[in-house]
Order: sequence, then structure tokens, then C-alpha cells
Amino acid sequence: MRFDLTDLRLFLHVHEAGTITAGAERSHMTLASASERIRSMEQQLATPLLTRTARGVQATAAGATLVHHARLVLAQMEQLRGELGEHGAGLAARVRLRCNTSALSEHLPDRLAAFLARHPQTALDLEEHGSSQVAEAVRDGLCDIGIASDAADLRHLQVRPFADDPLALIVPAGHPLAGWQTVALQDAAAYDFIGLPDATPLQAHVAQQARWQGQRLRYRVRLRHFDAICRLVGLGAGIAIVPRATAARLARSSGVRRLRLADGWAQRRLVLCTRDAPDSLPAPARALFEHLASRA
Repeated sequence: MRFDLTDLRLFLHVHEAGTITAGAERSHMTLASASERIRSMEQQLATPLLTRTARGVQATAAGATLVHHARLVLAQMEQLRGELGEHGAGLAARVRLRCNTSALSEHLPDRLAAFLARHPQTALDLEEHGSSQVAEAVRDGLCDIGIASDAADLRHLQVRPFADDPLALIVPAGHPLAGWQTVALQDAAAYDFIGLPDATPLQAHVAQQARWQGQRLRYRVRLRHFDAICRLVGLGAGIAIVPRATAARLARSSGVRRLRLADGWAQRRLVLCTRDAPDSLPAPARALFEHLASRA
């Protein structure tokens, strides 16, 4: 059996993406090259590693075993790179970080800039996902560190506080609610909303809470970015629920009024999470974790 690190990374990318095409793109390979590598791996093992379907691929039992060991090998290589990087120049370490939308847009940029300035040999693989997907990725060893809402399923993970991330209601000036300081969702449900797409984790969270209260929110338009949502609210097109940090950052430029949401589910907190104790992380990932945790 002669697998190299490129083979292992490719197989993990295919497994995570669910298709050979997407896995090849993540690995910066052509589809033909990626397919040939996987065929060669299966021939060496004399057993299929993937089940091909019209919708993509799934790991066979042998493939699942390879995924498990590939993650271990690649994690050990990252740890080796990190520890060797402390002894010489020019060897870049790489830390895998996944986070939710609010963490990426409001809390991480300044902190990451400071960390990267102090660690010039460290590179980051940063991906944005919903909090539930972040927690699953940490559990599955797909990333070193995750940042997720504490409302996600964080069982069996090591968790440390990262940042308060409550939600707020924003309304245009002159709106009937504009003079309120605090509002409950049931008080706002009668008005037209502007929101994120249905599949967005934050949008799904708000919709679920509304359903539990017997409310059905009316959305006039759905946009992908908080900046555009705040601008449209400021122009009087509707009201919206966004992270309070976003509302604070954009209130003046968009002309919106911020109201505190009284509902308990709106009082969110972001947490750092790792699969094992932070002390067991490779040196570069441990340095990033300590940097982020120290500013919580």
C-alpha cells in the first residue's frame, strides 16, 4: 500500500464534499487526476472505497476506515509541522478553523489580524458554516477549532467562552416600534420582515422560535448579507432580526433603530470548541485557541 499525503487529503476532501468533482476542486486537481488517484487506491487495497450514486459518492466500510486513519495521519503531520516551525524559519503551519456567520463578520477579523501579525509562519484554513455544522466538523476531526453558538449541540466537545452574541430587532426611524427600548418577538410579529434565506442557520433559528410561539413571520424580501438587510430596513422596507454587534456597527450608516429582544432564545453566546483538550492541539492551533480564548 503506497498512499501519499496528497492521496489522503484528496480522499478526505471527496468524503467531505460528497462528490469527486468537488473533492478535486478542493484539492486543486483536475477531475481526471483525482479519479485516477482514487482508482489507484482502490486497486492497491483490492476493495472499493466509495459507493458511486447519481447524487454523489459515499464511503464504504473500507472508505470509512481510511477516513478515520487519514485524519489521524494528517493531524499528526500538522502537529509535526507546527513543532518544527518553532525551530526554523520558512516552514508554514496551518490551522483549520470553522465558525458561524456572526463570528466571521463581527468578532473574528480584528482578533485574527492580531494573531497573524504575531505568527507570520502560520496560515489559516477558515470556513463559514452554521453552528450545528461547525460542532459536527469539530467532532469529526475536520477542523482544529470551531466557533459556534451555545445553542448548538456541543456534547462531547471541550468548550470555552468566546463572545456574547445576542440578537436585536432593527426598525426604521418613524416605525411604530422605534420608540421602544425592549421588544418581544410576539410584539413585532405583526409587521413585515426582511430576512436571510430560509436555509441560513440564523434564519432557521428565528423561524423555529416563531413557530413555537404560534407566530408566522411575513418576509417581504430575503437577502444574503447583513449590510444589505440593514440598509433596506433603514429605507423603510421592513424590520429585521440581526446580531446586536451587526446592528451596532451599521446603525448610523443605515439609519436603523436598535431594540433589545426580550426573548431568552435571543441571548446567544459564541463559544470556542475543540474535540479534545486544547493542550492536545498542535502548537499553532493551541496558540490560536489561547489567543482567542484570552480575549473572551
